[in-house]
Amino acid sequence: MNVVIYTDGGADPNPGIGGWAAILRFGRHEKILTGNAPQATNNRMELQAAIGALRALKRPSQIAFHTDSEYLRRGITEWIEKWAARGWVHKGGKPVSNADLWQILWPLVKRHEIEWHWVKGHAGDPLNERVDALARQARLEITPDAQPSDDIPRLFVRSSCKGNPGPGGWGVVLERGEETEQSSGSELNTTNNRMEITAAIEGLLLLPSGSAVQLFTTSDYLFQGITRWIHGWRRRDWQKKDGKPVANADLWQALDQLTNQYAIRWINAKGQDKPALQEAGKLAASY
Repeated sequence: MNVVIYTDGGADPNPGIGGWAAILRFGRHEKILTGNAPQATNNRMELQAAIGALRALKRPSQIAFHTDSEYLRRGITEWIEKWAARGWVHKGGKPVSNADLWQILWPLVKRHEIEWHWVKGHAGDPLNERVDALARQARLEITPDAQPSDDIPRLFVRSSCKGNPGPGGWGVVLERGEETEQSSGSELNTTNNRMEITAAIEGLLLLPSGSAVQLFTTSDYLFQGITRWIHGWRRRDWQKKDGKPVANADLWQALDQLTNQYAIRWINAKGQDKPALQEAGKLAASY
């Protein structure tokens, strides 16, 4: 099986909260993997991304592996055999950094035929840019809330529904500097949860692909779903632990694909008194 892999990882600060991501392509299929750690370094997240990608392959493959980490590429192609031969210490006796992860990665690498390609980061390679955004998103998912930045667009999403199911609507307010843009829509037979996901989808589509955005929601369902539950749903092919289908899986899958194109900081704004949230709520209820 011929596979193309792109990986990225990082921490902010370094060391600090970390995130990693991998994109695997084989034929017409694409698989996306992400993960995070509350305490990590750039290098550990780069290694973890490679481990996650190679673990996902069920049989030996021919791989074109792309990374913007010289540490990862040179470690595998130049240094690792010497480290292993010396018992994971340098010539002077100093332990090899991240030896625990190198020792996990090394046998995974040896299962496959891999061509290692270094890609210059932030230089326009579409898959490198995507995997970078995914790694940042994974890190932001466990980054404690801080004051929203005035330099990054702010997207406020709300929903409303009369009955469950029943007629419902969604509303969004997008603030970019001094500019404000609004959008809304409705459905005759829907649920509040479907309108929450729809609001997020429609709001993101107001922004160019690749944008950074701060997304404010008052919905625990939307916030917990996209920052926590979705990883398990994706692994289980959009089924819950009991084997039942995930509710609103069509919209969750659409949102999951869309979030790959943005660097999103999800903010649980429940209980916050923000005029833009109130305005989005009025738009959602105006159907």
